[in-house]
Amino acid sequence: MIRSKLPDVGTTIFTVMSRLAIEHQAINLGQGFPDFDPDPRLCQLVSDAMAAGHNQYPYMPGVAPLRQAIAQKVQALYGHTYDPETEITITSGATEALMATVLAAVNSGDEVVVIEPCYDSYLPAIRLAGGTAVPVPLRAPTAEDPYYRIDWQRVRDAITSRTRLLMLNFPHNPTGTVLDSSDLDALESIVRETGVLLLSDEVYEHIVFDGKPHASLATRPLLAEHTFVISSFGKTYHTTGWKIGYCCAPRQLSAELRKVHQFMVFTVPSPMQFALAEFMQDPKPYTELPAFYQAKRDRLAAGLANTRFKPLPSPGTFFMLADYSAISKQSEADFARDLTVRHGVTVIPISAFYQHPDAEASNHRLARFCFAKKDATLDAAIERLADV
Repeated sequence: MIRSKLPDVGTTIFTVMSRLAIEHQAINLGQGFPDFDPDPRLCQLVSDAMAAGHNQYPYMPGVAPLRQAIAQKVQALYGHTYDPETEITITSGATEALMATVLAAVNSGDEVVVIEPCYDSYLPAIRLAGGTAVPVPLRAPTAEDPYYRIDWQRVRDAITSRTRLLMLNFPHNPTGTVLDSSDLDALESIVRETGVLLLSDEVYEHIVFDGKPHASLATRPLLAEHTFVISSFGKTYHTTGWKIGYCCAPRQLSAELRKVHQFMVFTVPSPMQFALAEFMQDPKPYTELPAFYQAKRDRLAAGLANTRFKPLPSPGTFFMLADYSAISKQSEADFARDLTVRHGVTVIPISAFYQHPDAEASNHRLARFCFAKKDATLDAAIERLADV
């Protein structure tokens, strides 16, 4: 018999809801992936890389052209210079970067502060590293203020002498919350006072709306010195199935990350790396991404406004929350299942992103909709939702 290291972990909510969607032929606005293909030019570049012989193990930290392209992009957008040789590592998606960072930074008995609701891989990673998660909840939306908000004083109060890492995720999955300069000011104050290490999950860095820039932690020298900044090509280039991500961090932090990375996956597929390096030479695909997704966000919001759902603002990511309290008093998990079975539209309950999903404090009668879908898919879902 195996003594489970994750005894409380079952199948993720994303897999559960996607399977339910297939069983009931529902329109899946749950799991966060596009139902459209990436740019044909990018796919052709992968084929070209294969034909050019890039089919064997690449250099463990990632191929040089891709690391150089990332360094150039970060410098251009955020003003911080990372050494591509020692401070940028290509990973098997952001998920592997997250796991490798936690395993590298956290030891048995350490505490890790996480912001709830939080992405589902964070808590298992902390447990596997022998650490203890210390959740700090975002303040939930109210009628007067329909945004999730971070209380930096609560974050500071959660940091103790045992805290090893503070995990952040902005633009935030699942709420869409983004940071601004005042948030970075508050975070700088915390780092200056405590010296805590930071993990910044910025996979939605290029999906921020209404003309606002992404407030990367790399824009502040003090924060960059303490931070593993993680991102992914999956969200940016509609290639979630390729699982190519990266981590930018100071030399000493990157060295420890790479020690774990080389024994988790060693490296990631060669042809995708060379293709992405070439594709990144044109910045338009990511500079034009906010407008692309903002149109889809506004389409879904307008459609939901004609239903009994109440759409909440979505400042970033390709997710939108909607309040269903006018429809049902069910828990979020039960409502999401019923919506799939009875009405043929699949969503994700926000409660699934809390350490205790069944608790009343984790249920705010909210569902997460993914709008990274074809317009026809969104329109068909809205038509069904109008009957709820």
